[in-house]
Amino acid sequence: SPDCSFTCHYRCRALVRLDCSGPPGASDEDDGTEQALEKDTNVDEPAEWEKAELDPAQVEQRIKEYNSQINSNLFMSLNKDGSYTGFIKVQLKLVRPVSVPATKRVPSLQAGRQGTRSQGVKRRTSFYLPKGTVKHLHILSHTRASEVIDALLRKFTVIDNPHKFALFERSEKDEQVYLRKLGDEEQPLRLRLLAGPSEKALSFVLKENETGEVNWDAFTLPELHNFLRILQREEEEHVRQLRHRYARCRQKMQEAL
Repeated sequence: SPDCSFTCHYRCRALVRLDCSGPPGASDEDDGTEQALEKDTNVDEPAEWEKAELDPAQVEQRIKEYNSQINSNLFMSLNKDGSYTGFIKVQLKLVRPVSVPATKRVPSLQAGRQGTRSQGVKRRTSFYLPKGTVKHLHILSHTRASEVIDALLRKFTVIDNPHKFALFERSEKDEQVYLRKLGDEEQPLRLRLLAGPSEKALSFVLKENETGEVNWDAFTLPELHNFLRILQREEEEHVRQLRHRYARCRQKMQEAL
C-alpha cells in the first residue's frame, strides 16, 4: 500500500495483511515535539486523579463534559446498568518485529502416489509495524488493559505471546514526558474519562514489556535455543578473557621474580 511503509521479506509481502489507514505522517504529528521533550520518565504509582472514585451521577456528568469537548463522533455513551462505552486511541511504538501467521501449501511426501494431495505447513512471517501506527478501539468501561492488548494483537493478526507487550499511559507536563505501565486489571476507558479528551493529559501507547523479570514461557522453542547458544558464547568469551588476564598477571609476577 502507498499509505503504509511496513518492512518485511520480499517473499512474504503477499502474505501480510495490514489494516492501513491514512497517509504516512498522519499519526506522527507529535513526533516533532517528542524530540524536543526530555527523556521518558517512568512513574510507578498512578496519579491522584486516577484513583478518584465516581458515583453514577458524577459519571454521567463527566461523560457529558467529555462529549462536549471533542470535535469528532468518538463519543462516550452511558448504559442503563451504569457502565459506559467509548473509544480509546492507542499508538503502537514497537521496536522489535512482530509475527503473523502464514500458511504455505507444500506437496505431501506421498503426493506421488496419491495424486495432487498436499498439506498445509504453518509458518511465521515477521515484520516491523510502521512507526506511529495508531488504532482506535471501541471498549467498555470495565474492559481491562490486558484485554486491550489482546484486541490490538488480534486486529493486526499478531501471534506473539501477549505477555511480550504492555500498555502504557503517556502524559506531558512541564515539557517532560511521563510513562506509566498499566496493570493488567486497570481500565483504560475509565482513565480516559477521568483525564478528558486531551492527548497531552493522557494517551495510550503499546510497547514491548520491559520488566526486570523475563517471562521465558512467552518465547518459542527456537527462540529459547538461540538464547542458550548466545549465553554459551558469552560465557566462553568471558572465561577466555578471565584466563588471559590471570595469565598476564602470572607472567608479570614471574618476570618480577
